[in-house]
Amino acid sequence: MALYNKAAEILEKVETKQAAVKTLVYESKFQNIKQLFALVCETQKFSSILQEIIESTKLLKHTKIKMNLAKVLVYDLVIGKGLKCGGAWKTLMLKHRSRLQAALARMKIKQKVSCNLDLLPSNLQQCEGDQLPRYVRVNTLKTTVEDTVDYFKREGFSYLGKAYRLDDLKLNGKSFVGDLHLSDLLVFSAKTDFHDHYLYKAGHIILQDKASCLPAYLLNPPAGSHVLDACAAPGNKTSHLAAIMKNKGRLFAFDLDAKRLATMSTLLLRAGVTCQQLANQDFLKVEPDALQYKDVKYILLDPSCSGSGMVCLRDEVSSSQKEKDSRRLKALAAFQLRCLNHALRFPSLQRLVYSTCSIHSEENEQVVAACLQQNPSFRLVPLLQQWPERGLSPLTHCLRASTTKTLTHGFFVALLERHTAQSLNEQSTQTLNPVAEMSLFNPSASEEKAEAEEANITENGDEEVQEPGNTTKDLDVTDKASPDEEQTRTLGGAKRKRKRKRKMKDRDMEVLVPTTTEKQTGSSVGAKKNRKNKKDVAKGQ
Repeated sequence: MALYNKAAEILEKVETKQAAVKTLVYESKFQNIKQLFALVCETQKFSSILQEIIESTKLLKHTKIKMNLAKVLVYDLVIGKGLKCGGAWKTLMLKHRSRLQAALARMKIKQKVSCNLDLLPSNLQQCEGDQLPRYVRVNTLKTTVEDTVDYFKREGFSYLGKAYRLDDLKLNGKSFVGDLHLSDLLVFSAKTDFHDHYLYKAGHIILQDKASCLPAYLLNPPAGSHVLDACAAPGNKTSHLAAIMKNKGRLFAFDLDAKRLATMSTLLLRAGVTCQQLANQDFLKVEPDALQYKDVKYILLDPSCSGSGMVCLRDEVSSSQKEKDSRRLKALAAFQLRCLNHALRFPSLQRLVYSTCSIHSEENEQVVAACLQQNPSFRLVPLLQQWPERGLSPLTHCLRASTTKTLTHGFFVALLERHTAQSLNEQSTQTLNPVAEMSLFNPSASEEKAEAEEANITENGDEEVQEPGNTTKDLDVTDKASPDEEQTRTLGGAKRKRKRKRKMKDRDMEVLVPTTTEKQTGSSVGAKKNRKNKKDVAKGQ
């Protein structure tokens, strides 16, 4: 019975976003890891079906057991290969087996299928043989990407260099690549396991999905800054922020759950984080005007959500659950909006990243849109032009992630920044400049001048992005003539000089009137030639 109790415990933790399934399974110290992992994953996959069976047979009422424990027992009893326990629990479940099997049979008849797998939603059926890559974030507080790559190569892994296309992340065997977006992320084949690896146990690498790495990466707080992680546990994003900050500055991290915070403290210790200040506190009760937060300019907000983007925690549910889940989504969205509005009250805040592991627009675009309406002093910042999946229209500045388009868990990220009077004026004069051409990591010249009020995020060596078309640098370039134009001017000027010496020695400055050929050229070029002629005549005289 230990197998089922542990599986139910892990399911509960996954649903509350305490950690990923593999991490929880390996940290459980269970004797048969593979058996436990398989049971948890299969139960997750059939979760909505199992719940409908349990509710239709009123199993919880008859057995007095909790839902997650009922799910793992029912899975093995009617879908899996039979119960792996004995004693009173087996006797109790066998007593209800016929009713449970009848409920499953009715579901098949209703949906006109003959196989249990055919009961799954179409997207789960497609993902059945399509596993996600294994993402490994290098903890730069303890090592470097280069040293980590060399370590894996010495262990027999084959490094294929940096990926340039999404298909390059579909790997087999012991091959691995550097990610095409995040420079500190390595990508291995789906079945590669590092939970018992020395680098993982020593905190040199963090097992973290690529989508989960985006919030800290996009916030990109500079070393020495004051940063706040609002709903921090289990701590992977917090450790990522500390690495980006180079452990310099102050990193405030809050979580209401004391157990999750204790787990997070252990994780941060293993990762070598020293700049953190943890608090077992409800973020909504944190006072933004408190003296200790007066210099907080960056906030990462990843609040509680439905978790619908996590693989095996899909949002497809039984018909009896749809109304209940709709109410839950509304409650979650209201909570998320309160958190977002509260975060924007911090007086020195410059930039905030809002993220969820949800695929529902109610928790994502709708929350952000409502927040922007209530906080007109903030605006969205366009993110990663090369990213293959955008937020739903019209909030295309945001990012989405999915198993099919980005080979990650489902995710959503938005970056909000505070307006300044100067940036508002710029926005009104830049209506012809597509907003999508703006760069997150290369602020315009006007933003650089206002760095006391704007976040100046300039150091991110991961990818090359274009400057906005109206920067001072671009204006300087347009004033310079091309090499061909300079050569034409030089030759033309020499000929005119010789002509003036022969025919116009006694003429006054009227010789500077443009020739017919010059008039036919553009007015700006003609004006520049006039200035050149004046210099030539002055020298000739």
